[in-house]
This record gives sequence, structure tokens and C-alpha cells, in this order.
Amino acid sequence: MSAPRLSEAWLEREIRPRFSRVLAREGVYLANHSLGRPPDRAAEDVRAAMDAWYRDMDHAWHFWIEGRERFRSLTATLLNLEGNCIVPKTSAGQGLRAVLNALPGKPRVLTTDEEFDSLDFILRVYREKGRIELKIVPFDDLRFEPCDLVVVSTVAFRTGKVFPKPKQLVEEAHRGGARVLLDVYHHAGALPLDLAALDADFAVGGSYKYLRGGPGACWLYVHPRHHGLATLDTGWFAKKDLFAYRRPDPPQFAPGGDAWLESTPPVLAPFQALAGLELALELDVQRIRIYGLEQKSKLARFLLNSGIQSEGAGEEHGAFVTVKHPDAARLCARLEERGVTADARGEHLRLCPDVLNRDAELERAARALREAMS
Repeated sequence: MSAPRLSEAWLEREIRPRFSRVLAREGVYLANHSLGRPPDRAAEDVRAAMDAWYRDMDHAWHFWIEGRERFRSLTATLLNLEGNCIVPKTSAGQGLRAVLNALPGKPRVLTTDEEFDSLDFILRVYREKGRIELKIVPFDDLRFEPCDLVVVSTVAFRTGKVFPKPKQLVEEAHRGGARVLLDVYHHAGALPLDLAALDADFAVGGSYKYLRGGPGACWLYVHPRHHGLATLDTGWFAKKDLFAYRRPDPPQFAPGGDAWLESTPPVLAPFQALAGLELALELDVQRIRIYGLEQKSKLARFLLNSGIQSEGAGEEHGAFVTVKHPDAARLCARLEERGVTADARGEHLRLCPDVLNRDAELERAARALREAMS
């Protein structure tokens, strides 16, 4: 199933029926940048993983591992990578810790003031514990300077700003002897992303938002040149010959990205993410992006017609638009009372349409926001 160009009529006919359960909810959902809406099939996939447990007990591991490898393969395809480079994690923060705990000595880390709390908090705690040296610079003014690791989001979580030159940053960092970890959580599935072309050393992301896979279905990308870089965040699933139960000394690691696996993994998270990943690949992220830009422009126009200025409608921003307000959290609550779900980060009210939103919903949301601001 594919469309030469996404349109509301085609999506209404071909895609919305696959979301009957979540679309039975009343109201306008514009928090697609936060928690994505799951396809009906996600519940069926999770039920299949549970059924394997009931039916096969210990032998269910064969089915569960197949599901995990499917998750890795789909994610790799989305990012133009090899599947073995994708290491399943339960959070982006878990991926960051694995990288920090693989670096020798007391690494110098350069990051920005626009990193999401999950990474920002870990970096600050590592600094307080004396594990890293940390320098935080403005997102809009990030320039490479001597360090061991650069941590930066390709799309800022508060404002949706797209980091303008990630490839140039990676090249400058490599010339300076540093590695780069990209947080692509607000990028993957919403904007086209070729991690192989960027040549980043590491990346973290997941299916919570635009890929509709819910919490826990996250991943760490490890470039092949770092597969042999041992991390302290390890476990028996990183062993060579996993189920042979041998104990060579020193420990022997599995080949490729499997050397970055940890202990017994959660098995349901990959299954809950499969349908969303397949849908993103079916629709094609480039077409999703084109349609998303059209939707953002319409939403910005509806807001302007209601006397509300917004930011983020153009290509220099990710999938959502923002409205600046000193009490954005209160606006969120007032919108919810009017049947519109959005969210706020600081002074930024974030509004994100997706392929399931009709134009009429965007217009309704703009009117509701005008009422909420009155």
C-alpha cells in the first residue's frame, strides 16, 4: 500500500481505519510529538508475544528474539543502517549511559541547553559525581571545541528547531579527536534521516513519539568502528555464544553491535513498536515530512486567523509548531478543557498535527486556543 502523495482523502480511506481504537477517543489530539497514537495492530502484536509465553513457556524466547531482530531491522532501514548497529534499549538515557561508561578516564563532554531532560539530567549527575567534565552551550551557538564527546539533538525538544549542520559538526569533532552522539528522538520518523551519511559515532532514539511504539522501545546506534569499544553497561546477552553458558576469562563479547547488549531484555517493547515502524516505512518519511509541512502551515494560518502568532511552520523546524506564552502549562490545561490535547515545555506551547489529524481539527484547535487565551 502506498500513495504517490499523501492527502487527507487518501489517509481517511487507507490509514485512519487502522487506528479505530485510538480514534474512538473524543477530542483533538495534537500531542503527536510527545506520545504517538498506536495502530490497532500494536495490541495484536503484543498479544502474540504474550500468547507465545502461555503456549511455549521457555521456548517463547525463539519468538521473542525474532521480534527483537525485526525491530532492529526496521529501525535500521528507517535510518539507512545495518541492523546489527542498532542496540535495543529501554530509554535514550540508557543509551547515553552505555556510551559514557565506555569512554576512558574522565571524558570532557560538550552539550547544549536544548537537550531533553532524560539526557541533560544524566549528564549533570555524572558531572556532580565527578565522572565527566561538562560544558553546556546555547543550542543556537554550538561550535566544536576541544572535548571527547559531543552530545546534541538534531531537533530541539522545546522549540522544534532543526540543528542546521550536523554533518559539519561530526567532521569537525572527528578532526579534533572527539566522538559525537546525536539525539534523534524528535527526528526519526518525522524528518528523513540518513545516519550512515552523517557518520556519527552514536545516536539515541526510540518509537515513543512519531513511530507510535510507546515507552520502552528505544535504541542506541553504535557505528561499526566502535563495536569493539567495551562498555560497563553490559550483561550476559552481550556474551559470545550466549546460550552456551561458558565463562571464558577474560570475557568474550558477541560480534558487532550485539557486544553492546545488556542483561535479560524486556521482550514486549519491540513487539509494541513493529506496526508503527512498518507504517512509517510504508508511508515513507519524506512524504510524511511533506504532508507535515503542509499541516503545520495550515495550523499556523488558522492560528493567525484567530489572532495568534506561532513559530515553527517552516522547514527549519521539526514536526510541531509552538506558541510562546509565559504560562503555557495553564494554556494546556485550558485547551484540554476544550477537548484539545497539547503540551508545554517552559514558555512554549507545543502543537503537533500528524497524518491522522483532519484539517477541521486544526481549525478547531486554533479557535479553542483563542478562547483559552481570552
